[in-house]
Amino acid sequence: MKDQRSELGKRPPTWRGTAAASARPALALALAIGLGGPATLAATQPSESGGNVAVASTPSVTQDVNVTDAMLSDPGGANWTNSGHGYLNQRFSPLNEINADNVSKLVPVAIAQTGYTASFETTPVVVNGVMYITTPMVNSKQAVIAMDAATGREMWRYVYDNGLNHICCGPVNRGVVAAYGKVFFVTIDAHLIAVDAKTGKAAWSASVADPRIGYSETMAPQAYDGMVIIGSSGGEWATRGFIAAYNASSGQQTWRFDTTDPKSFAGDSWKYGGGGVWTTPAIDQERGLVIFSVGNPNPDLNGRVREGDNLYTDSIVALNAKTGAFVWAYQEVPHDVWDYDAVSNVILFDAMDNGKMVPAAGEAGKTAWYYIVNRETGKLIRKSEPFNQQKNMFAQPTVAGVQSLPGANGGSEWSPPAYSPLTHFVYVLGMDQLMTFKTEANTANIPGLIRLGSTFSNVPGGLQDGTLSAIDVNTGKVAWNDTVPQPMMGGALATGGNLVFTGEGNGWFDAVNATTGKLLWRFNLGAGVNAPPVAYEVNGHEYIAVASGGNFQMSYPLGDALAIFTLPQ
Repeated sequence: MKDQRSELGKRPPTWRGTAAASARPALALALAIGLGGPATLAATQPSESGGNVAVASTPSVTQDVNVTDAMLSDPGGANWTNSGHGYLNQRFSPLNEINADNVSKLVPVAIAQTGYTASFETTPVVVNGVMYITTPMVNSKQAVIAMDAATGREMWRYVYDNGLNHICCGPVNRGVVAAYGKVFFVTIDAHLIAVDAKTGKAAWSASVADPRIGYSETMAPQAYDGMVIIGSSGGEWATRGFIAAYNASSGQQTWRFDTTDPKSFAGDSWKYGGGGVWTTPAIDQERGLVIFSVGNPNPDLNGRVREGDNLYTDSIVALNAKTGAFVWAYQEVPHDVWDYDAVSNVILFDAMDNGKMVPAAGEAGKTAWYYIVNRETGKLIRKSEPFNQQKNMFAQPTVAGVQSLPGANGGSEWSPPAYSPLTHFVYVLGMDQLMTFKTEANTANIPGLIRLGSTFSNVPGGLQDGTLSAIDVNTGKVAWNDTVPQPMMGGALATGGNLVFTGEGNGWFDAVNATTGKLLWRFNLGAGVNAPPVAYEVNGHEYIAVASGGNFQMSYPLGDALAIFTLPQ
């Protein structure tokens, strides 16, 4: 394992710019000085509109933005049509105009400010030069915005007014999927919305669960075979998790799979047993499978009222994509009482198993192991070496308290990893947070009230740092491990230029060599870069985009910026 703490603690010999949301009047001047003139800047601060309405701007969308299943399966280099850049969820772009040799010249060409300052976790989606992003919820409103992917200039925005809602971990939204001439997104008050991709006008809205008892929606949907697939958030409330498919034309539910198995829970605790599905699933087209990770049981930290293994919580699960019928599952942590839910996106790739290459699925656990299973059978192929520190990880909480690592947030939190078919490495964001777990009287099952069952808290002065790790999927060994000063939460992008991009909570947006982990470039955006970056192409040139808005859960600096970078033209 290679520890590059000293590498990421140094600034590479390139210029530095800042773009804090709190300093908007000086934004254009600060970036122009940093650029030295070779690129242009488009900084926008659109006005906010109320109600569930589309607000058209200039220019309007004239490009062909109709996305087929073929484009969702393989967006190529030009587009980024769904959260994971294809059904495999690999977050790998084949583009290589920006590469390890020239990334030090990367400059920002647009800082588009949304007007929604809060935890900003969107994955931008790009279709033929049009970018679609979602905002967090602020003052009960959240928005979808269409903009020029090269300049950041707004084309339209759709503003949604949320009703009654409950929030666990910030008022977040993780993005859209573009499909069948529409853009699909979910809302904090548990709705699935379809809007016209050209105009932003509403096509339909479907209520998917009851927000009054704790359900919410935060994930970027998946689209496949005329369906839109989403899962439930709200596992900290006494709810029953699910994943469901909806007709993309009408919004009618096609199938639904509930993630708590009555045979694996004592009594009727399965009815309120948690098991949220709040990260975008992968699709195995050849086998007709939708494969996803399932969150924690409820109550999170007190298992006395839910004896049993509590399937299918903390699991990788595969269903028949057309019917929602169960196919297989692998449970990472049976009867979890530490909040070690499986919440990172499942990635599909091929991996070695007993000397032969087999179809595999992988998930980065909060346990700090990367789990790789055979996606035909669900059987474990291997667990990786730990990518974060482990201490008393499975010690039972006590009244006095037990200290453990990596902590309830991970390991790896929701942050989507990236996989490169060039290196056969998966790139995982991790965190070390020394925490104390204590038992307490169990919270009663009261609809609409959060129910944790015990407590966990950071140890004052204890270990708090983050990691970016490269894990060889064929061996499970950690090829390199970069350490940063704060726990990592956001996401990774791998490219054909032998690069990995990721962000930090202190505002740094980093590019490292995908083979070695060496830091090659960084730019400071002021607010925390706690969102997954993307790569795409407009007019023959490669661009990199990322949201910079910080994170509520980690108390990282908040903002409202979408930053776009390219090489000087």
